[in-house]
Amino acid sequence: MVQLHVKRGDESQFLFSTSVDVPLETLTQQVTAIYNTRLKVDRICSEFPELVDHGVTLPPNMQGLTDEQIVDLKLKDEWEERCVPSGGPEFNKDEIGRRNGHAPNQKMKEVLRNTMEEAKAVISKKQAVAGVCVTMETVKEALDQLRGAVMIVYPMGLPPHDPIRMELEDQEDLSGTQASLQVIPVEEAQLWWAAKELHRGKKLQDYIGKNDKTKIVVKIQKRGQGAPAREPVVTEEQQKQMMMHHYKRQQEVKMLDEVEDDSHLHSDWSDRQALKRQFQGLSNIKWGPR
Repeated sequence: MVQLHVKRGDESQFLFSTSVDVPLETLTQQVTAIYNTRLKVDRICSEFPELVDHGVTLPPNMQGLTDEQIVDLKLKDEWEERCVPSGGPEFNKDEIGRRNGHAPNQKMKEVLRNTMEEAKAVISKKQAVAGVCVTMETVKEALDQLRGAVMIVYPMGLPPHDPIRMELEDQEDLSGTQASLQVIPVEEAQLWWAAKELHRGKKLQDYIGKNDKTKIVVKIQKRGQGAPAREPVVTEEQQKQMMMHHYKRQQEVKMLDEVEDDSHLHSDWSDRQALKRQFQGLSNIKWGPR
């Protein structure tokens, strides 16, 4: 199987295993789906700590308001009584005013935290360093685990305006956010290898040959952004090793120079005739008047 090291720019993303005869249309769709789903899992995980600490999200018209303003405007959270965590809530006021403050109890918090850590481990970029290939099934499994944890803690579900529920139901609105710049629509996705675009109408073997034990670096990006930067001749780790070797060599040369230094031969203590002159009374002779 061919191993693809997928990158976005210079940033490593994940490893993906495929065959040389796969159509590039299929490969592009598979890689893009994994890439975008990993982003979704990451966005959900980023919301979990707030859910753990402060409960579900307030309605948009109540977010950021003080308690006095909510009373003055006669606003009410209709979902507060419906979306109660299992085992009862523990009040922890959200100073930002984004969530209702009815956090889950400690046991339910652990369920959410543990599931979040497991999901983050699945999508971690360290998987590429460890040589672990990612599949759509493993990423979907992480997404399902997050969904299951939410259902355990909130049996009645989350409010429809909660970002976690919107993500799980594919109803998220990322317009105007930094996250929207990271997502790549499948129809706009391009794969590049060795400064060449992998055109969808061909197969992978048309570019890399029929060797099924190949490892290549593939870069994913949106159409119209031009060719991505080429991979450096040496990796960052190799460059560090080279610099360390160069520094070590410099230190060795410096030590050798110190060992070969013969300036000590001009010192008094190294004079072989010093003892003889001392016995003859010639060691402290000064020429000139006293």
